[in-house]
Amino acid sequence: QLQLVESGGGLVQAGGSLRLSCAASGRTFSSVTMGWFRQGPGKEREVVAAISRSGGNIYYAASVKGRFTISRDNAKTLVYLQMNSLKPEDTAVYYCAAHTTNYDITTANSYAYDYWGQGTQVTVSS
Repeated sequence: QLQLVESGGGLVQAGGSLRLSCAASGRTFSSVTMGWFRQGPGKEREVVAAISRSGGNIYYAASVKGRFTISRDNAKTLVYLQMNSLKPEDTAVYYCAAHTTNYDITTANSYAYDYWGQGTQVTVSS
């Protein structure tokens, strides 16, 4: 089992920045790919970014590439999402998720993720 707890969400003006954190506990953190997903009002859940076990492979959705940065600290069992140049369309509940794997890969497929946090709200005002 792996427990995930997100923090760092809030209300920010367009153009501003936020950093989300996800704390993991319960099993070997370095054995999982980590991902950030989001679900906006009236929208389906979508991938934002993913990072492999070692941090050496990273995936970004086209909509956030160049603005968001995913990182992880395996010693502290934390994963981060630095969000810059935020836009109103980034408004969503953001979830972190973990995918158990033997490989140093990323995946954008939400169905591959075994564990999910409860989500944190990010609201970007125009």
